[in-house]
Amino acid sequence: MDDRVRERIRVAGVVQGVGFRPFVYTLARELGLTGFVGNDVHGVFVFAEGPPSLLERFRTALSEQAPPLAVVDEITATAIEPRGDETFEIALSDSSGQRATLVSADSATCVDCLAELGDPGDRRYRYPFLNCTNCGPRFTIVTDVPYDRPLTTMAPFEMCADCAAEYHDPTNRRFHAQPVCCPACGPELRLTDSTGAVLPGDPLDRTVAALRDGEIVALKGLGGYHLAVDAANPDAAATLRKRKHREEKPFAVMAPDVAWARTLCEIDEHERELLESRRGAIVLLDRRPDAAVAEAVAPGNRQLGVMLPYTPLHHLLLAATGPIVLTSANLSDEPIAYRDAEARERLAEIADVFLGHDRGIHMRTDDSVVRSFDGRELPVRRSRGLVPEPVRLRRELPRPVLACGAELKNTFCVAKGSNAFVSHHIGDLENYETLRSFTEGIEHFERLFDIAPEVVAHDLHPEYLSTKYAAEREDVELVGVQHHHAHIASCLADNGESGPVLGVAFDGLGFGTDGTIWGGEFLLADLADFRRLAHLERVPMPGGDRAVKQPWRMAVSQLLSCYGTEPPGGLEVLRRNEPQLSVITRMCEGGVNAPRTSSAGRLFDAVAAILGIRDAVSYEGQAAIELEQLADREERGHYPVALPASGTLPDPVAAGAASPPLSVPAGQLVRAVVDELRAGQRGEVIAGRFHNGVAELIARLCERLRDATGVGEVALSGGVFQNTLLLRRAVDALRRRGFRVLLHSNVPTNDGGICLGQVAIAGERDRRGGNSPERG
Repeated sequence: MDDRVRERIRVAGVVQGVGFRPFVYTLARELGLTGFVGNDVHGVFVFAEGPPSLLERFRTALSEQAPPLAVVDEITATAIEPRGDETFEIALSDSSGQRATLVSADSATCVDCLAELGDPGDRRYRYPFLNCTNCGPRFTIVTDVPYDRPLTTMAPFEMCADCAAEYHDPTNRRFHAQPVCCPACGPELRLTDSTGAVLPGDPLDRTVAALRDGEIVALKGLGGYHLAVDAANPDAAATLRKRKHREEKPFAVMAPDVAWARTLCEIDEHERELLESRRGAIVLLDRRPDAAVAEAVAPGNRQLGVMLPYTPLHHLLLAATGPIVLTSANLSDEPIAYRDAEARERLAEIADVFLGHDRGIHMRTDDSVVRSFDGRELPVRRSRGLVPEPVRLRRELPRPVLACGAELKNTFCVAKGSNAFVSHHIGDLENYETLRSFTEGIEHFERLFDIAPEVVAHDLHPEYLSTKYAAEREDVELVGVQHHHAHIASCLADNGESGPVLGVAFDGLGFGTDGTIWGGEFLLADLADFRRLAHLERVPMPGGDRAVKQPWRMAVSQLLSCYGTEPPGGLEVLRRNEPQLSVITRMCEGGVNAPRTSSAGRLFDAVAAILGIRDAVSYEGQAAIELEQLADREERGHYPVALPASGTLPDPVAAGAASPPLSVPAGQLVRAVVDELRAGQRGEVIAGRFHNGVAELIARLCERLRDATGVGEVALSGGVFQNTLLLRRAVDALRRRGFRVLLHSNVPTNDGGICLGQVAIAGERDRRGGNSPERG
């Protein structure tokens, strides 16, 4: 009797570099199956032979008992002729064919490795580069697939006999762990000055001493260099801020553990989970008033960005220093430095010493930034620890797509089938270095995932460098996507939905289909098309981009729009800027260098300036952020906005309806702010009521639009919704009115998520057989 059968099994997902082959090997042997397992360009393949009942148990366990870093998307099995194998083995990898495998993200040090790090009897005791199949570098060291040691930056390090024995031992935690190494054969620390000269003494001890002495250390991490100082040292933090040319934007802090992080911030259970996640992201947390952190670390900020050590080197360093500032090693607006020679050159005027090593970084990757909302993770910056794991699309794409993203907070996305690979954070495409990082990143992703885009999606703004890059691609079909439609489509794709929804897209700026600047939009949208139903009333933006950097200009514009040339007296924002008022007034009235905008972000800027929070900003969104932080979160009053009569709504259903979108008089909020300010009301109360007023406006207008369209789902997207006070109030107000609300959870609500929306739109239009024009 021979009831044995044989199956060819394919496992797709994040299954390379995560210990999946040794897991399969061990599982098959435990069940008494024979055959073999291997890696190829599609993922993991298995040929397994044995009784049908055991093969069924085997397939179930492949998904349910997978290693901690594995993500199993699909398991398929095909019956084939038994071959009579006598053992189960691990086969050599096959690198031929079109690649479809997924690469895992870098992962924080696991508990088993941490135990070895602190064990004096272990041969890796205090070794800064220990790792195993459950943790360590992945994406940042991969040069190609399949994920094997020769195709990583660990290739130059030949394993010693002990590491080789572990690597080849199926019962060992390091079985086929590609970055496996030890003090005898792996990377080494070195402390140098800015010329590259090695400094004497133990590198780690010298670094600890430098931090205690108030020096600035350039520290090589997984995805690039960081700049570090003692977080409690006010002089060191101020010096770092001055040298880095980062006037006020907060620095991140690394704390040794959760207990120490609790002395700095209030941390609930979900925030603790985010801190301790294998992703090692920066988590935005409410700061404790008695936090032992220098004021220069996050000046005037209610929150701190906190992360825990995610490499053995960090653990060793933080155990001796306590909390440190850990910020990207660059000058403001430049990409993070990641090559050793480049770091010494670019950071020579910033860092006093450089703690580096000889393991290369192939792809620079900033830290991810997340926050908690309603027990869910909201990405603010999606990068190390999350990239390049894909976002799964609801339907497969007809053709491979490249989406070039936006100009600010740029990410790109390459996609084929049902996988959308959103890139690491690139940054603002404002200089050659960032643009080079953008183009090199696209080349790497296309090679890594073997994607040759046939469709290239881009923003409508003709001057965006990402748009110009798209126009230079050859032999592709170009798809222009309106900025705010991409925001809403990104939220849809993030939630695995196709619409239609009422999309509320609130951000700073985006090029509209009518050639004006949008930013406070209410859309009826699906993944192929949209209609602009309403928007915040347009006001001049005097000086164009200068108004973004000088919010007082938007305050003057709003006041002129509300009151004409005779704004109420006693407003400090007008007194402070009196010398330039006549010029700005003429610009607004004459429309000279003063494009009109419906931007919600500029509305928040204007209110911040009217309340005396800030007339000029040193980083994007600063005025609005500080307005949120000023607001009394216990305040429940709100400023009302009288919506226009129902008869003024456009017909959103009739194809080609000519009626214009509804203009919403958001200036009524500004009038209310002015009235209460002149009456002596506290700024905290005014800021709270303003936020509540915007949230009520969103909910009431969506209610009106639901009556007109019959659509009861709302998608919230755009950088303004990084404001968690506004988000909280808007979500609550919408839910009270019976709406189902879609929020982001895989990609940021800001422009860092735009590329996913571009992919989803390009794919849906391709599926429907044409590049449908947007209707504005």
